[in-house]
Amino acid sequence: MTNVLELSHIRKSFGAELVIEDLSLVVPEHSATVLIGASGSGKSTLLRCINLLETIDDGEIRLDGQEISDPKINFDEVRRKLGMVFQSFNLFPHKTVLENITLSPIKVHGKSRDEANEQALQLLNRFGLADKADQYPDRLSGGQQQRVAIIRSLAVNPRLLLLDEVTSALDPVLVNEVLSAVRELKSDGMTMVLATHEMGFATQVADEVCFLESGRVLERGSAQEVLHNPQNPKTQEFLKRVHQAGRL
Repeated sequence: MTNVLELSHIRKSFGAELVIEDLSLVVPEHSATVLIGASGSGKSTLLRCINLLETIDDGEIRLDGQEISDPKINFDEVRRKLGMVFQSFNLFPHKTVLENITLSPIKVHGKSRDEANEQALQLLNRFGLADKADQYPDRLSGGQQQRVAIIRSLAVNPRLLLLDEVTSALDPVLVNEVLSAVRELKSDGMTMVLATHEMGFATQVADEVCFLESGRVLERGSAQEVLHNPQNPKTQEFLKRVHQAGRL
């Protein structure tokens, strides 16, 4: 099986604060790797390092075998292969839904406006948002905005999709419509790395679950192994807290 992403001994600090320490990870093609852990465990920073929004201090990041952590790499060229969806939707408020989705395919990937519009409308239709194409983001619910953000990432045909706590800013009622969209991507074989606090969802989509604490992977394995039969006491403690908060 082809490995889309390979992380080897990643280290990242902000000043004196060590955020990621000696972290290695392999993400095979068509698989979903789920990162769990308390806030501050390094999940979001790791995703930002993969997307080259942060530079690592040590180690190596490879995308389809190419080292992308090399400072001499063309970052913009690499990001064309990556899609990232943030906690906050990051949609342009002055652009319509359709304009938000087609901006990168036209400006970065050189697609014609007609081609970009056609693809965007197909994606909007697929995710139940065809009637929102000409709306502005502030006219949408949070769940609709986050689905548009996911569609915007898909519009560039990413090799790897990164999702950072995509439901954390949503009302609980809206969470499932976003998770349903991600579940559909999983069934399509999209290669994904996602950070989430939704353990039930992690059970459904994860090929591998990695529990992070203080920037290290303390436990990894299938969802059944890590979420339902954890061996590490710190994983057990974390999941107990999550269970008490009603997210398991």
